[in-house]
Amino acid sequence: MASVEIYTKATCGYCAMAKRLLKSKDVSFTETDLLREPEKRAEMIERSGGRQTVPQVFIDGEHIGGFDDLSGLDMAGKLDPLLAA
Repeated sequence: MASVEIYTKATCGYCAMAKRLLKSKDVSFTETDLLREPEKRAEMIERSGGRQTVPQVFIDGEHIGGFDDLSGLDMAGKLDPLLAA
């Protein structure tokens, strides 16, 4: 199973949808809530190539993007192979 990391904020609806999608696939993930750990924001921006919005999802260290990107991969049938790697 792939290693999944997600940067979130507790107040973010898209973050909740991204986590729900991952949970529906029985994927465990490491979550960094930027409201609890604001010092991690700069790390997220650097890792994501400058993106400042949440969620930001990484699979095996590769930047996937936000919820729309994650959902798009799922709809295209490309998410499951990434998660199975």
